[in-house]
Amino acid sequence: MTPTRDQSESAARFIPQGEDLAALREAANSCRGCSLYRHATQAVFGEGRRGAEILFIGEQPGDREDVTGKPFVGPAGKLLDKCLQEAGIDRSKVYVTNAVKHFKWEPRGKIRLHKKPDLAEIAACRPWLEREIAAVGPKLIVCLGATAAQEMLGNKFRLTRHRSEIFEQPNSPALTATIHPSAILRMPDAEARQQETAQFVSDLRAAAAYAARAHEPR
Repeated sequence: MTPTRDQSESAARFIPQGEDLAALREAANSCRGCSLYRHATQAVFGEGRRGAEILFIGEQPGDREDVTGKPFVGPAGKLLDKCLQEAGIDRSKVYVTNAVKHFKWEPRGKIRLHKKPDLAEIAACRPWLEREIAAVGPKLIVCLGATAAQEMLGNKFRLTRHRSEIFEQPNSPALTATIHPSAILRMPDAEARQQETAQFVSDLRAAAAYAARAHEPR
């Protein structure tokens, strides 16, 4: 599966030449490719090592990520860390990022609540994501949640039908998708959360196994 909609180049003019992750991270804070920067503390670029076999893509940074400037450090990030550890994946050896680099939110009293980015905002950030993927060079991209999955696999993609399936592409990293850890946290039922967490860990194990096989010489 591949994206079917047109891709915006509105952020492209802010992206420096080359594939140096530090330079890309620094440049992201100057991006004005969409209006989300106006209400965000800072851009939250991806984090991890170049050459990581697995690259995880979420939707957007949350409140804690916006404050710290680091991806997946809030409650969803802590759950991701726990599940990665249970799946035998070292977070320091993977790369984590988001489809959108600025936090989109709406006020609710003193709290800043997550607000889903729209298609134009996601498309505006696409050039950053493409450059990150090229710079890291993963074997496998794991989309966390429907927003990231539809951005990478097309708007007809449904997690309910294709969760954890591997989609191989010529001359590009393979793709797969699973639930976003924040969706687990929102489940009101403790038993459902436990079952979904176990399935999420199983999905992560399957991703790690695929990446390991892809790394083996043929």
